[in-house]
Amino acid sequence: MRLTRPPNELTAGEAAAAIAAGRLTAEALARACLDRIAARDGIVHAFAHVDRDRALEEARARDRAATKGPLHGLPFGVKDLIDTHDMPTGMGSPIYRGHRPPNDASCVALARAAGAVMLGKAVTTEFALRHPGPTANPHNPAHTPGGSSSGSAAAVADFMVPLAFGTQTGGSVIRPASYCGVVGYKPSYDTINPTGVKPLANSFDTVGLFARSVDDCCLAVAVLAGEAAELRSVAAVKPSRIGLLRGSEWAEAGADTKRAVEVAAGQLSRAGAIVEDAVLPAMFDAFGETQSMILRFEAARVFAWERAMHGDKLSASSRNEIDIGMATPRGRYREGMALIRRCRAAYGEVLQRFDLLLGASAPGEAPHGLGNTGGAMFNRLQSGLGVPCLTLPGFHGATRLPVGVQVMGAMGEDYRLLGFAKWIGERIGEGR
Repeated sequence: MRLTRPPNELTAGEAAAAIAAGRLTAEALARACLDRIAARDGIVHAFAHVDRDRALEEARARDRAATKGPLHGLPFGVKDLIDTHDMPTGMGSPIYRGHRPPNDASCVALARAAGAVMLGKAVTTEFALRHPGPTANPHNPAHTPGGSSSGSAAAVADFMVPLAFGTQTGGSVIRPASYCGVVGYKPSYDTINPTGVKPLANSFDTVGLFARSVDDCCLAVAVLAGEAAELRSVAAVKPSRIGLLRGSEWAEAGADTKRAVEVAAGQLSRAGAIVEDAVLPAMFDAFGETQSMILRFEAARVFAWERAMHGDKLSASSRNEIDIGMATPRGRYREGMALIRRCRAAYGEVLQRFDLLLGASAPGEAPHGLGNTGGAMFNRLQSGLGVPCLTLPGFHGATRLPVGVQVMGAMGEDYRLLGFAKWIGERIGEGR
């Protein structure tokens, strides 16, 4: 059976099945993705570094060898905050321009061991903070793709790779995935080992994924989290009760986001799920500000050497974030961590009434311009709690840019949430 779409437009699952069936080679898939990068990256600027010859050589080696694992022959991109032994890891900073780590990060090593083929390093904001790189939104290059995993989201959205690694400490997977119209998955905290990833705030840093389907996220996380090798997809599971989360940040949601969330809630209700408002206790009103304070406090210590030795090479926005964190008293930090712990316990009690919560992924469409990667007010809760969450595409705003909706579950219950997310993704969106 011939392919019905160009190889670079296949989902990871579709491409893996085609390679296994002999209908597609790893080299042909890598070449299609690399050709797409060559044709489009002058506009999108998703990649900081691509090694075409090395990627093709690696893909040909996959074709000659027996199947290495579930990701055999699949191209992927890696956020340029994650170490790779054969490509520079620049972290979006002139301080690390040309930096060559001696080894791969854990997630990269595991993906390669399972047969994946790395094509390149995707652009990140400077140290995953606010200062953006050159990446543009593939749907309209005059708009941001979001951050900090800018290049990873844009590369998947523009059919350059079927999978890409990102990280989230505030909103760096969910928000850019929403802006670019792809599936973004932030697993439960520490599901994917972070060894070899430049830290930002150790209490929240999480390696995440960008893909074109929920199944693709399942395929990748099964490898990276050490699950059974045969677990490559997830069955769609109908949730009985969904909590509609419109917390204290809801006032900051734009009309496009409010419409997407409320339309999705209506569609799920008509599909037979019970959808009711989920109300978090009053202590959560301070959660977003507290999570941001903790992030800055920890980041200031992470970047102590860069601040002391190369402060003149830090952007003004990064220097400001680090200075604020350095000036924060440790007593305030400890109080904030205590609030986070109380909220984690309270969240678990709220979720006992629901299978999952549904809410906003981002304030609205991607903002105009490349100097502002958007607000993380709808992501700090999930990052601070450490719980799994996904953004699901399916909606558009007033200027036809993508708008996603977010689902979130209980800590450690990732596969349960992935099953619910697959069912939900099949039933929401415009025209349904």
